[in-house]
Amino acid sequence: MSRRIKRVVWVTLVVAMVSGALVIRRQVTAQTPPLMHYETVVADRGPLVAKVTATGTLSALVSVQVGSQVSGRVEEILVDFNSPVKKGDVIARLDPLLFQAALDQSRANLLTAESAVKTAEAQARNAERTFERAKALVDQKLMAPSDFDTAQSNSEVAAAQVESAKSSLEVARAGVQQAELNLGYTTIKSPIDGTVISRNIDVGQTVASAFQAPTLFLIAQDLRRMQVDTSVSEADVGRLRTGMPTTFSVDAYPGEVFTGRVRQIRSSPTTVQNVVTYDAVIDVDNAALKLKPGMTANASFVVAERRLKVVRVPNAALRFQPDPKLLQQLGVAVPAPAGAAAAREVWVLRENRPVPERIEVGISDGTEAEVAGGNIREGDTLITDMAAVPARRFGLF
Repeated sequence: MSRRIKRVVWVTLVVAMVSGALVIRRQVTAQTPPLMHYETVVADRGPLVAKVTATGTLSALVSVQVGSQVSGRVEEILVDFNSPVKKGDVIARLDPLLFQAALDQSRANLLTAESAVKTAEAQARNAERTFERAKALVDQKLMAPSDFDTAQSNSEVAAAQVESAKSSLEVARAGVQQAELNLGYTTIKSPIDGTVISRNIDVGQTVASAFQAPTLFLIAQDLRRMQVDTSVSEADVGRLRTGMPTTFSVDAYPGEVFTGRVRQIRSSPTTVQNVVTYDAVIDVDNAALKLKPGMTANASFVVAERRLKVVRVPNAALRFQPDPKLLQQLGVAVPAPAGAAAAREVWVLRENRPVPERIEVGISDGTEAEVAGGNIREGDTLITDMAAVPARRFGLF
């Protein structure tokens, strides 16, 4: 056999072998399910706590803004930041000179008004006596009727002048009282027992109260009892209740957990960029005085709790939905959608095949959920993702 004929024979044999291998590969691929890669988690058993989280700001239960009811220059400041004060303590004084002068002027006006009343009363008595003599003379036909009318009119006018002078006297007395009050307002006193949180004035500064009373000091009544005003989303506020225990943390003490209790859930909404929130007020015991007004609190509200160990599944398994095409290649039927709101579907890996299981979901802590019903047991392997393994480019499989 020539070399050329041998070469043709070898080429024919190689082509035949390759063609046969391809046919066998197609047959095997058509009859064998594709290899799958599964990402899985394991159902376990343990306690579960469902929480609602929110952020808020710490503040004193009672905070009073102390202002000035009169305008003037600050002459003296007797307290500073963090100063303890008692109700009635003098905390600042304004320059009283202008108000003292106004009081002196008002008192002088009062003396003038009192003198005017005495003068009017004397004139009224004189007019009354003249009128009485006129009546006797007119009865004896010794006075003309016109003169009698004049005497009567003068008496009535004098009586009216007395009433007018008395009214002016009351106005003068009121002016004195107003001037005394204004002078008293130059001495600024604390309205409550507490601690000065902020001071917004300095000596020599002019306070103007013509349109609005300026805030000079902020006094907190008792920093051992505080509150947290939290912003709870409208989706979660329905799960909160008055008296519910809470925990929160602040950046000033990382790793330390503080406790509180919900005192009030306010119905007034707050809308920021179309996000509606409600204020849940938390009472806080601050006996150690660690917490300070204005601190940001990251609060957690315990809305449900399972202290006994329950079967738990990661939420990633609840969110997983397999590709119907992959299920079709594996010969697994696509289940019908769950009807009940609490019913969910998970996929369990059994004998290396995905099997759908319908369960009832209880509470969730955001990471894991309670299995309230269904055929899921502790130790079951749940699928969170699956993908077909790419076939090898060469070879039969």
